[in-house]
Amino acid sequence: MNTYSSRPVVLCLSGHDPSGGAGLQADIEALLAQGCHAAPAVTALTVQDTVNVSDFRVLDREWVLAQANAVLNDSTVAAVKLGMLGSLEMVDTVVELLQAHPHLPMVCDPVLRAGGGGRLGKDEVGYAMRERLLPLARIATPNLPEARILAELPEGSADECAEKLLPYCQYLLITGGHGEEEEIHNRLYGRDGSRQTFKCQRLPGSYHGSGCTLASALAGRLAQGEQLVSAVQSALDYTWRTLRDAEQLGKGQFVPRRLPLDFCS
Repeated sequence: MNTYSSRPVVLCLSGHDPSGGAGLQADIEALLAQGCHAAPAVTALTVQDTVNVSDFRVLDREWVLAQANAVLNDSTVAAVKLGMLGSLEMVDTVVELLQAHPHLPMVCDPVLRAGGGGRLGKDEVGYAMRERLLPLARIATPNLPEARILAELPEGSADECAEKLLPYCQYLLITGGHGEEEEIHNRLYGRDGSRQTFKCQRLPGSYHGSGCTLASALAGRLAQGEQLVSAVQSALDYTWRTLRDAEQLGKGQFVPRRLPLDFCS
């Protein structure tokens, strides 16, 4: 038997997407590509395809805590990635879990809408995430529509949303893929006043699971010990390549092709 030094373990708390485009499967694939091991704890079950989500069911808090604690008690976890939570009770559950492990860097992807626009939780869930979860996060990665919900600014710019949200979180990465500009601007804000814009070419089409891919890749880079700004750049570059090579596996959006970094040149 060959014995290898272990890869960093990243605990993922998110929903299951049966299409495999988003949710925990996206987390697993993106983390594998960063040289990490994903430990997926299911928070919710969804009924969705590459077109949209039609229903979801949030799991009982005891089940989620049991899953996560089984991982935390067995493995040395290097980072945590949050995705779909779906209910106020699940927000409270994850807050309780993270407060017991404050040393773990956490990437919060505030999943409130599916790629097709369907809701994955009421806006009140977003507000609870803002008030209770963002203060525990190393970085949050909303797209602009999600940032507007979190900031309660329906027409707010990225800068306006960041000004409202930075009191709650250390770093904020607002992605710009939902606009119409030929060049996408992904904006990183720090509570210390730092700001950096990462630009990339807009690709044609729409994509199912791009936000999950980015947040998981970022968690993986942090788990590997990469510094935050560099980790953001690495995760954005990787995500862009997965979208460039995306596949149309169903009748709706393209699914990112989340191959390991060595194959995404």
